[in-house]
Amino acid sequence: MSNEQAPTPSQRGDSADQSVFETARGTAVKLLSRYESSDSYIDKLLDAELRRSELSAVDKALMTELVNGVVRWQSRLDWVLTGFYHGEFAKCLPIVRNALRIALYQMVFLSKIPAPAAINESVEIIKRVKGERHSGIVNGVLRNILRNIQNIRYPVKEENLVLHHSILYAHPQWIVRRYVERYGEEESELLLAANNHRPMLTLRVNTLKSSTEAVRQALTEAEIKFEESPIHDGSFLITSLRDVKSLTIFTDGHVSVQDASASLAVRLAAPEPGMRVYDLCSAPGGKAVYAAELMQDTGTVVALEKYDSKLHLIRDNANRAGVSIISAQHGDAREFTAKEPADLVLVDAPCTGLGTLSKKPDIKWRRSIEDIRQMSALQYNILHHAASLVKSGGTIVYSTCTIEPEENEDVVRRFLEQHSEFELVPAENFLPESVTEHGFLRTYPHRHRSDGAFAARLRRR
Repeated sequence: MSNEQAPTPSQRGDSADQSVFETARGTAVKLLSRYESSDSYIDKLLDAELRRSELSAVDKALMTELVNGVVRWQSRLDWVLTGFYHGEFAKCLPIVRNALRIALYQMVFLSKIPAPAAINESVEIIKRVKGERHSGIVNGVLRNILRNIQNIRYPVKEENLVLHHSILYAHPQWIVRRYVERYGEEESELLLAANNHRPMLTLRVNTLKSSTEAVRQALTEAEIKFEESPIHDGSFLITSLRDVKSLTIFTDGHVSVQDASASLAVRLAAPEPGMRVYDLCSAPGGKAVYAAELMQDTGTVVALEKYDSKLHLIRDNANRAGVSIISAQHGDAREFTAKEPADLVLVDAPCTGLGTLSKKPDIKWRRSIEDIRQMSALQYNILHHAASLVKSGGTIVYSTCTIEPEENEDVVRRFLEQHSEFELVPAENFLPESVTEHGFLRTYPHRHRSDGAFAARLRRR
Protein backbone atom coordinates (compact mmCIF):
# COMPACT_ATOMS: atom_id res chain seq x y z
CA MET A 1 0.00 0.00 0.00
CA SER A 2 1.38 3.43 -0.90
CA ASN A 3 2.62 5.77 1.85
CA GLU A 4 2.03 8.87 -0.26
CA GLN A 5 -0.25 11.58 1.11
CA ALA A 6 -3.84 10.85 0.07
CA PRO A 7 -5.43 13.58 -2.07
CA THR A 8 -8.04 15.79 -0.47
CA PRO A 9 -11.68 15.42 -1.56
CA SER A 10 -11.37 18.57 -3.73
CA GLN A 11 -8.21 17.27 -5.41
CA ARG A 12 -9.06 13.68 -6.16
CA GLY A 13 -12.09 13.99 -8.51
CA ASP A 14 -14.76 11.39 -9.27
CA SER A 15 -12.36 8.81 -10.72
CA ALA A 16 -10.59 8.38 -7.38
CA ASP A 17 -13.94 7.96 -5.66
CA GLN A 18 -14.90 5.23 -8.10
CA SER A 19 -11.58 3.37 -8.18
CA VAL A 20 -11.72 2.56 -4.48
CA PHE A 21 -14.95 0.66 -5.16
CA GLU A 22 -13.22 -1.52 -7.75
CA THR A 23 -11.44 -3.58 -5.07
CA ALA A 24 -12.99 -6.56 -3.30
CA ARG A 25 -13.42 -4.71 -0.02
CA GLY A 26 -14.53 -1.49 -1.67
CA THR A 27 -17.15 -3.37 -3.66
CA ALA A 28 -18.34 -5.08 -0.48
CA VAL A 29 -18.78 -1.71 1.27
CA LYS A 30 -20.67 -0.37 -1.76
CA LEU A 31 -23.04 -3.36 -1.91
CA LEU A 32 -23.72 -3.36 1.81
CA SER A 33 -24.52 0.35 1.75
CA ARG A 34 -26.82 -0.16 -1.24
CA TYR A 35 -28.50 -3.09 0.52
CA GLU A 36 -29.22 -0.96 3.60
CA SER A 37 -30.82 1.80 1.58
CA SER A 38 -33.10 -0.43 -0.51
CA ASP A 39 -35.55 -3.31 -0.14
CA SER A 40 -33.47 -5.57 -2.40
CA TYR A 41 -32.26 -8.93 -1.13
CA ILE A 42 -28.51 -9.29 -0.87
CA ASP A 43 -28.28 -12.32 -3.19
CA LYS A 44 -29.85 -10.30 -6.03
CA LEU A 45 -27.40 -7.44 -5.52
CA LEU A 46 -24.49 -9.89 -5.36
CA ASP A 47 -25.54 -11.75 -8.50
CA ALA A 48 -25.82 -8.51 -10.46
CA GLU A 49 -22.42 -7.31 -9.23
CA LEU A 50 -20.71 -10.61 -10.00
CA ARG A 51 -22.05 -10.56 -13.57
CA ARG A 52 -20.71 -7.10 -14.37
CA SER A 53 -17.62 -6.98 -12.14
CA GLU A 54 -14.12 -7.24 -13.58
CA LEU A 55 -12.65 -8.48 -10.29
CA SER A 56 -10.53 -11.63 -10.39
CA ALA A 57 -12.07 -14.92 -9.26
CA VAL A 58 -10.19 -14.67 -5.94
CA ASP A 59 -11.41 -11.13 -5.31
CA LYS A 60 -14.98 -12.07 -6.23
CA ALA A 61 -14.83 -14.87 -3.69
CA LEU A 62 -13.53 -12.47 -1.02
CA MET A 63 -16.15 -9.86 -1.85
CA THR A 64 -18.92 -12.49 -1.63
CA GLU A 65 -17.57 -13.76 1.69
CA LEU A 66 -17.43 -10.25 3.16
CA VAL A 67 -20.92 -9.27 2.04
CA ASN A 68 -22.62 -12.46 3.20
CA GLY A 69 -20.55 -12.62 6.37
CA VAL A 70 -21.40 -9.08 7.45
CA VAL A 71 -25.11 -9.61 6.79
CA ARG A 72 -25.04 -12.99 8.55
CA TRP A 73 -23.35 -11.64 11.71
CA GLN A 74 -24.72 -8.09 11.61
CA SER A 75 -26.16 -7.78 15.12
CA ARG A 76 -23.05 -9.28 16.72
CA LEU A 77 -20.76 -6.96 14.78
CA ASP A 78 -22.94 -3.98 15.62
CA TRP A 79 -22.97 -4.90 19.32
CA VAL A 80 -19.17 -4.70 19.40
CA LEU A 81 -18.94 -1.56 17.29
CA THR A 82 -21.59 0.23 19.36
CA GLY A 83 -19.49 -0.37 22.45
CA PHE A 84 -16.37 1.18 20.94
CA TYR A 85 -17.84 3.92 18.74
CA HIS A 86 -17.92 7.40 20.26
CA GLY A 87 -21.44 8.60 19.58
CA GLU A 88 -24.40 6.73 18.10
CA PHE A 89 -23.04 4.02 15.84
CA ALA A 90 -26.44 3.46 14.21
CA LYS A 91 -26.47 7.08 13.01
CA CYS A 92 -23.02 7.20 11.43
CA LEU A 93 -22.71 7.38 7.63
CA PRO A 94 -23.67 4.09 5.93
CA ILE A 95 -20.32 3.88 4.11
CA VAL A 96 -18.45 4.40 7.39
CA ARG A 97 -20.66 1.91 9.20
CA ASN A 98 -20.07 -0.78 6.57
CA ALA A 99 -16.34 -0.14 6.33
CA LEU A 100 -16.18 -0.73 10.09
CA ARG A 101 -18.28 -3.89 9.76
CA ILE A 102 -16.20 -5.53 7.04
CA ALA A 103 -12.97 -4.85 8.95
CA LEU A 104 -14.38 -6.24 12.19
CA TYR A 105 -15.79 -9.28 10.36
CA GLN A 106 -12.33 -10.09 9.03
CA MET A 107 -10.77 -9.57 12.47
CA VAL A 108 -13.24 -11.88 14.21
CA PHE A 109 -14.14 -14.52 11.62
CA LEU A 110 -11.41 -14.69 8.94
CA SER A 111 -8.27 -15.93 10.64
CA LYS A 112 -6.20 -16.02 7.42
CA ILE A 113 -6.40 -12.24 6.97
CA PRO A 114 -4.10 -10.26 9.32
CA ALA A 115 -6.09 -7.79 11.41
CA PRO A 116 -3.82 -4.80 10.57
CA ALA A 117 -4.35 -5.43 6.85
CA ALA A 118 -8.13 -5.55 7.31
CA ILE A 119 -8.05 -2.31 9.29
CA ASN A 120 -5.78 -0.51 6.81
CA GLU A 121 -8.04 -1.38 3.86
CA SER A 122 -11.15 0.02 5.53
CA VAL A 123 -9.30 3.14 6.64
CA GLU A 124 -8.03 3.69 3.09
CA ILE A 125 -11.52 3.32 1.62
CA ILE A 126 -12.95 5.96 3.93
CA LYS A 127 -9.92 8.25 3.54
CA ARG A 128 -10.31 8.34 -0.24
CA VAL A 129 -14.07 8.78 -0.19
CA LYS A 130 -14.75 10.85 2.93
CA GLY A 131 -11.38 12.32 3.87
CA GLU A 132 -9.05 12.31 6.87
CA ARG A 133 -11.55 13.09 9.62
CA HIS A 134 -13.80 10.10 8.98
CA SER A 135 -10.89 7.76 8.26
CA GLY A 136 -9.35 8.79 11.57
CA ILE A 137 -12.52 7.73 13.35
CA VAL A 138 -12.51 4.36 11.57
CA ASN A 139 -8.84 3.82 12.40
CA GLY A 140 -9.30 4.77 16.06
CA VAL A 141 -12.33 2.52 16.61
CA LEU A 142 -10.77 -0.52 14.92
CA ARG A 143 -7.37 -0.16 16.61
CA ASN A 144 -9.10 0.11 19.98
CA ILE A 145 -11.09 -3.05 19.28
CA LEU A 146 -7.93 -4.88 18.22
CA ARG A 147 -6.21 -3.98 21.51
CA ASN A 148 -9.19 -5.21 23.52
CA ILE A 149 -10.52 -8.01 21.32
CA GLN A 150 -9.99 -10.69 23.98
CA ASN A 151 -12.00 -8.69 26.51
CA ILE A 152 -15.18 -8.16 24.48
CA ARG A 153 -18.25 -9.12 26.51
CA TYR A 154 -21.68 -10.15 25.31
CA PRO A 155 -25.02 -10.18 27.20
CA VAL A 156 -24.97 -12.72 30.03
CA LYS A 157 -27.03 -15.83 29.26
CA GLU A 158 -28.25 -16.26 32.84
CA GLU A 159 -29.58 -12.70 32.92
CA ASN A 160 -31.30 -12.64 29.52
CA LEU A 161 -31.16 -15.81 27.44
CA VAL A 162 -33.00 -14.34 24.44
CA LEU A 163 -30.78 -11.26 24.23
CA HIS A 164 -27.65 -13.38 24.71
CA HIS A 165 -28.55 -15.70 21.83
CA SER A 166 -29.75 -12.80 19.69
CA ILE A 167 -26.37 -11.06 19.90
CA LEU A 168 -24.05 -14.06 20.03
CA TYR A 169 -25.77 -15.92 17.16
CA ALA A 170 -26.92 -12.79 15.30
CA HIS A 171 -30.67 -13.37 15.03
CA PRO A 172 -33.56 -11.00 15.78
CA GLN A 173 -34.94 -11.48 19.27
CA TRP A 174 -38.39 -12.46 17.98
CA ILE A 175 -36.90 -15.45 16.13
CA VAL A 176 -34.79 -16.49 19.12
CA ARG A 177 -37.81 -16.29 21.41
CA ARG A 178 -39.86 -18.52 19.11
CA TYR A 179 -37.06 -21.08 18.85
CA VAL A 180 -36.55 -21.26 22.62
CA GLU A 181 -40.27 -21.63 23.26
CA ARG A 182 -40.62 -24.31 20.58
CA TYR A 183 -37.43 -26.35 20.89
CA GLY A 184 -35.99 -25.52 24.30
CA GLU A 185 -32.69 -23.87 25.15
CA GLU A 186 -30.26 -26.56 24.01
CA GLU A 187 -31.77 -27.36 20.62
CA SER A 188 -32.56 -23.75 19.81
CA GLU A 189 -28.87 -22.95 20.26
CA LEU A 190 -27.92 -25.74 17.83
CA LEU A 191 -30.42 -24.42 15.29
CA LEU A 192 -29.19 -20.83 15.62
CA ALA A 193 -25.60 -21.99 15.12
CA ALA A 194 -26.54 -24.07 12.06
CA ASN A 195 -28.29 -21.09 10.48
CA ASN A 196 -24.93 -19.29 10.53
CA HIS A 197 -22.95 -22.03 8.78
CA ARG A 198 -21.59 -21.13 5.39
CA PRO A 199 -23.96 -22.72 2.87
CA MET A 200 -23.05 -25.77 0.86
CA LEU A 201 -24.08 -26.43 -2.72
CA THR A 202 -26.25 -29.55 -3.08
CA LEU A 203 -26.15 -31.50 -6.34
CA ARG A 204 -28.81 -34.14 -7.06
CA VAL A 205 -28.06 -36.93 -9.50
CA ASN A 206 -30.18 -37.14 -12.65
CA THR A 207 -30.69 -40.91 -13.01
CA LEU A 208 -31.91 -40.49 -16.60
CA LYS A 209 -28.38 -39.47 -17.59
CA SER A 210 -26.07 -40.72 -14.88
CA SER A 211 -25.74 -42.59 -11.59
CA THR A 212 -24.68 -41.87 -8.04
CA GLU A 213 -21.46 -43.82 -8.54
CA ALA A 214 -20.60 -41.99 -11.77
CA VAL A 215 -21.13 -38.56 -10.17
CA ARG A 216 -19.14 -39.60 -7.12
CA GLN A 217 -16.27 -40.63 -9.39
CA ALA A 218 -16.47 -37.40 -11.44
CA LEU A 219 -16.29 -35.25 -8.31
CA THR A 220 -13.37 -37.26 -6.97
CA GLU A 221 -11.43 -37.03 -10.25
CA ALA A 222 -12.02 -33.26 -10.35
CA GLU A 223 -10.64 -33.04 -6.80
CA ILE A 224 -13.81 -31.41 -5.56
CA LYS A 225 -14.46 -31.90 -1.85
CA PHE A 226 -17.91 -33.30 -1.16
CA GLU A 227 -20.08 -35.14 1.32
CA GLU A 228 -23.05 -37.37 0.63
CA SER A 229 -26.37 -36.18 2.01
CA PRO A 230 -27.39 -38.07 5.15
CA ILE A 231 -31.07 -37.87 4.19
CA HIS A 232 -31.31 -38.29 0.41
CA ASP A 233 -29.50 -40.88 -1.66
CA GLY A 234 -28.03 -39.33 -4.77
CA SER A 235 -27.49 -35.86 -3.29
CA PHE A 236 -23.95 -34.53 -2.81
CA LEU A 237 -22.96 -31.60 -0.61
CA ILE A 238 -20.15 -29.59 -2.16
CA THR A 239 -18.09 -28.22 0.70
CA SER A 240 -15.74 -26.02 -1.32
CA LEU A 241 -16.91 -22.81 -2.99
CA ARG A 242 -17.08 -23.34 -6.72
CA ASP A 243 -18.95 -22.03 -9.74
CA VAL A 244 -21.36 -24.85 -10.57
CA LYS A 245 -21.52 -23.79 -14.22
CA SER A 246 -17.88 -24.77 -14.61
CA LEU A 247 -18.70 -28.40 -13.83
CA THR A 248 -19.17 -30.63 -16.87
CA ILE A 249 -21.54 -32.89 -14.95
CA PHE A 250 -23.78 -29.85 -14.42
CA THR A 251 -23.68 -28.44 -17.94
CA ASP A 252 -24.32 -31.94 -19.35
CA GLY A 253 -27.35 -32.35 -17.09
CA HIS A 254 -26.00 -35.24 -15.02
CA VAL A 255 -26.80 -33.27 -11.85
CA SER A 256 -29.14 -30.47 -10.82
CA VAL A 257 -28.78 -27.98 -7.99
CA GLN A 258 -31.45 -28.92 -5.47
CA ASP A 259 -31.48 -29.04 -1.69
CA ALA A 260 -32.04 -32.49 -0.25
CA SER A 261 -35.19 -31.30 1.53
CA ALA A 262 -36.73 -30.29 -1.82
CA SER A 263 -35.81 -33.67 -3.30
CA LEU A 264 -37.52 -35.40 -0.38
CA ALA A 265 -40.71 -33.42 -1.02
CA VAL A 266 -40.80 -34.86 -4.55
CA ARG A 267 -40.10 -38.33 -3.17
CA LEU A 268 -43.08 -37.86 -0.86
CA ALA A 269 -45.20 -37.04 -3.92
CA ALA A 270 -44.00 -40.29 -5.55
CA PRO A 271 -44.75 -39.35 -9.19
CA GLU A 272 -45.03 -42.31 -11.56
CA PRO A 273 -44.66 -42.71 -15.35
CA GLY A 274 -47.75 -41.65 -17.28
CA MET A 275 -49.15 -39.33 -14.61
CA ARG A 276 -50.59 -35.87 -15.19
CA VAL A 277 -48.82 -33.49 -12.77
CA TYR A 278 -49.44 -29.81 -12.07
CA ASP A 279 -46.57 -27.99 -10.38
CA LEU A 280 -47.88 -24.70 -9.01
CA CYS A 281 -45.43 -21.84 -8.24
CA SER A 282 -42.84 -23.78 -10.19
CA ALA A 283 -39.83 -21.54 -10.99
CA PRO A 284 -37.00 -22.31 -11.25
CA GLY A 285 -38.51 -25.73 -11.90
CA GLY A 286 -36.41 -27.98 -9.67
CA LYS A 287 -39.31 -30.05 -8.37
CA ALA A 288 -40.94 -30.29 -11.82
CA VAL A 289 -37.67 -31.54 -13.32
CA TYR A 290 -37.14 -34.13 -10.58
CA ALA A 291 -40.75 -35.30 -10.96
CA ALA A 292 -40.23 -35.72 -14.72
CA GLU A 293 -37.07 -37.73 -14.09
CA LEU A 294 -38.87 -40.07 -11.65
CA MET A 295 -41.64 -40.40 -14.26
CA GLN A 296 -39.02 -41.60 -16.77
CA ASP A 297 -39.99 -38.63 -18.95
CA THR A 298 -43.38 -40.23 -19.64
CA GLY A 299 -46.64 -38.40 -18.93
CA THR A 300 -47.34 -34.67 -18.51
CA VAL A 301 -45.94 -32.04 -16.15
CA VAL A 302 -47.47 -28.57 -16.31
CA ALA A 303 -45.11 -26.13 -14.57
CA LEU A 304 -47.08 -23.01 -13.67
CA GLU A 305 -45.32 -19.75 -12.83
CA LYS A 306 -46.86 -16.40 -11.93
CA TYR A 307 -43.95 -14.34 -13.29
CA ASP A 308 -43.50 -14.61 -17.03
CA SER A 309 -39.85 -13.56 -16.78
CA LYS A 310 -39.04 -16.76 -14.87
CA LEU A 311 -40.44 -19.23 -17.39
CA HIS A 312 -37.08 -19.48 -19.15
CA LEU A 313 -35.53 -20.85 -15.94
CA ILE A 314 -37.94 -23.78 -15.99
CA ARG A 315 -37.33 -24.47 -19.68
CA ASP A 316 -33.55 -24.18 -19.32
CA ASN A 317 -33.45 -26.61 -16.40
CA ALA A 318 -35.72 -29.07 -18.19
CA ASN A 319 -33.64 -28.95 -21.38
CA ARG A 320 -30.39 -29.44 -19.48
CA ALA A 321 -31.84 -32.41 -17.61
CA GLY A 322 -33.03 -33.93 -20.88
CA VAL A 323 -36.74 -34.14 -20.00
CA SER A 324 -39.37 -33.30 -22.60
CA ILE A 325 -42.71 -33.69 -20.79
CA ILE A 326 -42.59 -30.34 -18.95
CA SER A 327 -44.80 -27.54 -20.25
CA ALA A 328 -43.90 -24.19 -18.66
CA GLN A 329 -46.97 -21.96 -18.47
CA HIS A 330 -47.64 -18.46 -17.20
CA GLY A 331 -50.43 -18.22 -14.61
CA ASP A 332 -51.51 -17.54 -11.03
CA ALA A 333 -51.72 -20.60 -8.78
CA ARG A 334 -54.92 -19.21 -7.23
CA GLU A 335 -56.71 -18.97 -10.58
CA PHE A 336 -55.29 -21.73 -12.80
CA THR A 337 -57.93 -23.85 -14.51
CA ALA A 338 -57.26 -27.19 -16.15
CA LYS A 339 -59.03 -29.10 -18.90
CA GLU A 340 -58.68 -32.30 -16.93
CA PRO A 341 -57.87 -33.05 -13.29
CA ALA A 342 -54.40 -34.13 -12.26
CA ASP A 343 -53.12 -37.28 -10.64
CA LEU A 344 -50.73 -35.12 -8.63
CA VAL A 345 -50.52 -31.42 -7.75
CA LEU A 346 -47.32 -30.02 -6.27
CA VAL A 347 -47.92 -26.88 -4.21
CA ASP A 348 -44.46 -25.46 -3.59
CA ALA A 349 -45.97 -22.53 -1.76
CA PRO A 350 -44.46 -19.05 -1.48
CA CYS A 351 -43.14 -18.70 2.08
CA THR A 352 -40.99 -16.57 4.34
CA GLY A 353 -37.95 -18.76 3.57
CA LEU A 354 -37.02 -18.90 7.25
CA GLY A 355 -35.63 -22.40 6.77
CA THR A 356 -32.94 -21.11 4.39
CA LEU A 357 -31.08 -18.64 6.61
CA SER A 358 -27.71 -20.26 5.92
CA LYS A 359 -28.09 -19.50 2.20
CA LYS A 360 -30.02 -16.24 2.57
CA PRO A 361 -28.92 -14.59 5.82
CA ASP A 362 -30.66 -11.29 5.13
CA ILE A 363 -34.08 -12.94 5.37
CA LYS A 364 -33.88 -12.93 9.17
CA TRP A 365 -33.43 -9.14 9.20
CA ARG A 366 -36.07 -8.45 6.53
CA ARG A 367 -38.88 -10.71 7.78
CA SER A 368 -41.30 -10.18 10.68
CA ILE A 369 -44.05 -12.07 12.48
CA GLU A 370 -46.55 -10.16 10.35
CA ASP A 371 -44.93 -11.62 7.22
CA ILE A 372 -45.60 -15.12 8.58
CA ARG A 373 -49.28 -14.31 9.09
CA GLN A 374 -49.63 -12.81 5.61
CA MET A 375 -47.89 -15.75 3.99
CA SER A 376 -50.10 -18.29 5.74
CA ALA A 377 -53.19 -16.63 4.28
CA LEU A 378 -51.73 -16.72 0.77
CA GLN A 379 -50.60 -20.31 1.23
CA TYR A 380 -54.06 -21.44 2.30
CA ASN A 381 -55.66 -19.74 -0.72
CA ILE A 382 -53.31 -21.56 -3.10
CA LEU A 383 -53.83 -24.90 -1.39
CA HIS A 384 -57.61 -24.36 -1.34
CA HIS A 385 -57.60 -23.77 -5.11
CA ALA A 386 -55.33 -26.78 -5.70
CA ALA A 387 -58.11 -29.00 -4.34
CA SER A 388 -60.17 -28.24 -7.45
CA LEU A 389 -57.38 -29.52 -9.71
CA VAL A 390 -57.07 -33.06 -8.30
CA LYS A 391 -59.04 -36.05 -9.48
CA SER A 392 -60.63 -38.60 -7.15
CA GLY A 393 -57.87 -40.69 -5.60
CA GLY A 394 -55.32 -38.08 -6.61
CA THR A 395 -52.75 -36.35 -4.43
CA ILE A 396 -51.63 -32.88 -3.39
CA VAL A 397 -48.19 -32.40 -1.86
CA TYR A 398 -47.93 -29.10 -0.02
CA SER A 399 -44.37 -27.96 0.74
CA THR A 400 -42.45 -24.93 2.03
CA CYS A 401 -38.87 -23.99 2.89
CA THR A 402 -39.72 -22.63 6.32
CA ILE A 403 -40.00 -24.19 9.78
CA GLU A 404 -42.70 -21.87 11.10
CA PRO A 405 -45.88 -23.74 12.20
CA GLU A 406 -48.25 -21.02 10.93
CA GLU A 407 -47.01 -21.65 7.39
CA ASN A 408 -46.85 -25.41 7.69
CA GLU A 409 -49.03 -27.69 9.81
CA ASP A 410 -51.48 -24.88 10.64
CA VAL A 411 -52.20 -24.36 6.92
CA VAL A 412 -52.64 -28.11 6.39
CA ARG A 413 -54.94 -28.51 9.40
CA ARG A 414 -57.10 -25.61 8.29
CA PHE A 415 -57.29 -27.14 4.82
CA LEU A 416 -58.35 -30.54 6.16
CA GLU A 417 -61.01 -28.93 8.35
CA GLN A 418 -62.48 -27.20 5.30
CA HIS A 419 -61.98 -30.10 2.86
CA SER A 420 -63.34 -33.30 4.34
CA GLU A 421 -62.82 -35.03 0.98
CA PHE A 422 -59.05 -35.00 1.65
CA GLU A 423 -56.99 -36.91 4.19
CA LEU A 424 -53.39 -36.73 5.36
CA VAL A 425 -51.29 -39.65 4.16
CA PRO A 426 -48.46 -40.29 6.65
CA ALA A 427 -45.09 -39.24 5.28
CA GLU A 428 -43.65 -42.22 7.12
CA ASN A 429 -45.15 -44.42 4.37
CA PHE A 430 -42.75 -42.89 1.83
CA LEU A 431 -39.74 -41.46 3.67
CA PRO A 432 -37.21 -42.47 6.33
CA GLU A 433 -38.24 -41.99 9.95
CA SER A 434 -35.38 -39.52 10.49
CA VAL A 435 -37.11 -36.86 8.36
CA THR A 436 -40.73 -37.42 9.38
CA GLU A 437 -42.76 -36.22 12.34
CA HIS A 438 -46.49 -36.55 13.06
CA GLY A 439 -47.17 -37.59 9.46
CA PHE A 440 -45.24 -34.69 7.89
CA LEU A 441 -41.88 -34.32 6.22
CA ARG A 442 -39.73 -32.04 8.40
CA THR A 443 -36.08 -31.16 7.99
CA TYR A 444 -33.89 -28.88 10.08
CA PRO A 445 -30.44 -27.41 9.32
CA HIS A 446 -28.89 -28.64 12.58
CA ARG A 447 -30.25 -32.18 12.25
CA HIS A 448 -30.15 -32.95 8.56
CA ARG A 449 -27.50 -30.72 6.89
CA SER A 450 -30.21 -29.31 4.66
CA ASP A 451 -32.64 -26.42 4.54
CA GLY A 452 -35.38 -26.31 7.11
CA ALA A 453 -38.44 -27.52 5.20
CA PHE A 454 -41.90 -29.04 5.49
CA ALA A 455 -44.20 -31.13 3.30
CA ALA A 456 -47.53 -32.91 3.63
CA ARG A 457 -49.14 -35.51 1.34
CA LEU A 458 -52.91 -35.05 1.00
CA ARG A 459 -55.06 -37.61 -0.80
CA ARG A 460 -58.50 -37.01 -2.27
CA ARG A 461 -60.72 -39.82 -1.05
